[in-house]
Amino acid sequence: MQVLSVTPEIFPLIKTGGLADVTGALPVALAAKGVTMRTLIPGFPMVMDAFKKKKSVYKYPLLQGGKASVHSVQLAGLDLFVLDAPHLFDRPGGPYGNAAGADWPDNWRRFAALSQAGADIAGGAISGYMPDIVHAHDWQSAMTLAYMRYGKAVGTPSMMTVHNLAFQGQFGAGIFGELGLPIAAMALDGVEYYGGVGFLKAGLQAAWAITTVSPTYAQEIRSPEFGMGLDGLINMRSSDLYGIVNGIDTAIWNPETDKHLVSNYTAASLKARALNRAAVEDRFGLDRDGSPIVCVVSRLTWQKGMDILATAVDGIVATGARLAILGSGDAGLEGALLAAAARHRGRIGVVVGYDEGLSHVMQGGCDAIVIPSRFEPCGLTQLYGLRYGCVPVVARTGGLADTIIDANEAAIAAGVATGFQFAPSDGAALLHAIRRLAEAHASPAIFEAIQRQGMKTDLSWDRSADKYVELYRLLLSKRVA
Repeated sequence: MQVLSVTPEIFPLIKTGGLADVTGALPVALAAKGVTMRTLIPGFPMVMDAFKKKKSVYKYPLLQGGKASVHSVQLAGLDLFVLDAPHLFDRPGGPYGNAAGADWPDNWRRFAALSQAGADIAGGAISGYMPDIVHAHDWQSAMTLAYMRYGKAVGTPSMMTVHNLAFQGQFGAGIFGELGLPIAAMALDGVEYYGGVGFLKAGLQAAWAITTVSPTYAQEIRSPEFGMGLDGLINMRSSDLYGIVNGIDTAIWNPETDKHLVSNYTAASLKARALNRAAVEDRFGLDRDGSPIVCVVSRLTWQKGMDILATAVDGIVATGARLAILGSGDAGLEGALLAAAARHRGRIGVVVGYDEGLSHVMQGGCDAIVIPSRFEPCGLTQLYGLRYGCVPVVARTGGLADTIIDANEAAIAAGVATGFQFAPSDGAALLHAIRRLAEAHASPAIFEAIQRQGMKTDLSWDRSADKYVELYRLLLSKRVA
């Protein structure tokens, strides 16, 4: 089975979030199941710099304003098509914006080009390659399915995966004439969205199947609260909607071999976490008193519930817990958390920014990780926490609800608890969960049982990959029919 994946990000070449982890891990997991996945990505500078031999397999005299070509390369164990379009992708800053963080005003053009290339490849543009299925990820790739629908690849099965419905790629109607689509596409059942052009909406409309990255999120986005204006369309497509939880790369995230850790350990040697704990205390300036360390590794944004955390920090300190916070984002939230650290020296430490190595040490040394998200399509941080015995304290939403078993009395008695859930997503509920955590931590036998149960959880991509294969086969059967 040949699957063409189209994505703006892929680990380890270009990453801004969990999307890259998924698109980087899925091809490897699928290969073991007889599925060959080739991935089309934009030729961002860090991608183009990663390979020296540049031999194109397809050329565009003109693609959205300039010359472009597609290169076929193998990098980091991945089979890639790279769209080299310097006028669109050879820029400083990030993949979506400049160094100051402002979106590129022509993002619609950049990702329309990526999508056009995806549809062309799906239609047989590259000699010797014809995918059985096309799998697009998020709004930046979603128009691939619209171009397929109105082009040569209309009969090729397609899948749209939504990693976060909040990001939709909405643009004014004025761009339509430059998209290269027939006039008929500018309709309610095409790309039109509230009078403009909706990239994600177009993909959801055209896809043969829609997936999200957890079963609960798949249901949540059918409601006005989580549907972000698309719940009507998603409900209309509900028979084609599936939720598949993400896995993690268990080779990279492995406390027994992780080179970022000061001390490696297993579920049978949890005491070895003490050296990692000391490293966290040193880095964040925390008192060494044996009280639980609760960490945060997150973007500091409203979606992630960091304002909820900021209002609860005084109460968290009052429970006796300490806080270690690593993240960046909203300037107001950064300021509020830094102010809290100044108020509670030795009890709260904040590092503004992102440090991959430090995030591993925090998972390997802290007692718990708190994730108070207002919505969370899947979430990977809580999965890393499970793997490392860093007990997750999570809002009961999306993938957080699907992956954490709450440590209520029955779950503790049955030996199946892996963390603490709370709802609603507010400060009072969060504080109650932290108090429950502190009570469990005061009973080493109970707390270590929760840690070990979490570490036993199968977090690999194996089961998730099986579900994708099953869905691919279903789509192929529809094509044959």
